[in-house]
Amino acid sequence: MKVQANALKAGNIIEIETKLLTVIKVEHRTPGNLRAFVQVEAKDVSSGNKKDFRFASTEAVEVVRIDAVPHQYLFADGDHITFMNNENYEQIIVERDLIGEPAQFLQDGMNVEISMHEGKPLSVSLPESVIMEIVEAEPVVKGQTASGGFKPAKLSNGARVMVPQYVTSGEKVVVKTEDGSFVERAK
Repeated sequence: MKVQANALKAGNIIEIETKLLTVIKVEHRTPGNLRAFVQVEAKDVSSGNKKDFRFASTEAVEVVRIDAVPHQYLFADGDHITFMNNENYEQIIVERDLIGEPAQFLQDGMNVEISMHEGKPLSVSLPESVIMEIVEAEPVVKGQTASGGFKPAKLSNGARVMVPQYVTSGEKVVVKTEDGSFVERAK
């Protein structure tokens, strides 16, 4: 769907020269006596490279429609991860690189959202946080908890995370999937 450049917003997916780009920043400029233009900073969906574009404010830009389809995690086989569409039960195989670091937090039956364009997966969004069990943590040293420091711990999936001194092995904790950081003890 074509829209005027001055209607672009951060988060829009645009298509330029058959490449899909995510709009990061939009700036409307009117320099002196010159015509207004729109400066757009965008990131290539496939490669991640950033690029700047300049459009006349009334220029038409192709904004593509992205479908966010709910899927369920089934299993991983090396670098390939299989998901099942929650609506029609079709399976889709996605490369681990498409998910990145958060892939380590996938759990059996976890519901995710896959952003698709013309049937091709663009990204996979996991829940904001997951509950994991601490399998290995240094013991608490008396008097050290008052300083409020952090110590390394190993989660049940093998990932390492920094946790507060009071957290011990066997406890369940909430961890952000985006960066693997400790949030709180699980309730």
